[in-house]
Amino acid sequence: MVRAFFPGTFDPIHYGHINIALRASCIFDELIVAVYDRPLKNLLFSPEERMELVQQSFAGQEKIRVIGYRGLTVDACRENGAQVIVRGLRVFSDFEYEFRMALANHRLAPDIEVIALITNEEHTFLSSTTVREIAALGGDISSMVPPHVEIALKTKLKQTPSMLLPVPIRD
Repeated sequence: MVRAFFPGTFDPIHYGHINIALRASCIFDELIVAVYDRPLKNLLFSPEERMELVQQSFAGQEKIRVIGYRGLTVDACRENGAQVIVRGLRVFSDFEYEFRMALANHRLAPDIEVIALITNEEHTFLSSTTVREIAALGGDISSMVPPHVEIALKTKLKQTPSMLLPVPIRD
């Protein structure tokens, strides 16, 4: 049995993430979608909220399990019996970052492989940051995220409306 590990912050999860996960679940016996607890970046949703949105996104997908984790990804892979890390590539600039991360993970855990799936063309522009910014500015994100994520994002932005708006530049 080959178990794969798809890590991310998923703040929020979008159709690009979902596409990569569903395709990976066709390749591997089990896919663990792993929501990273405390990344070194500002997040809109709490770990619990992100977990709930990800779980709802994969409801009914028997080969996909959703967990939260903290610490090194390779340690979480070992703790969960995963032999493969799945990553998604959208654009060429993603390759350099993912390549460096794959080499670092291989140095830490040579027994864990890294597989990169290229996103479908219609998702190449998608990132969680893009989704948050468009939503914060009142744009239509219905083609970018599932309905439950759109509702959660709009609700969160009503609670903290200035959280994502750009800081004005002062001359």
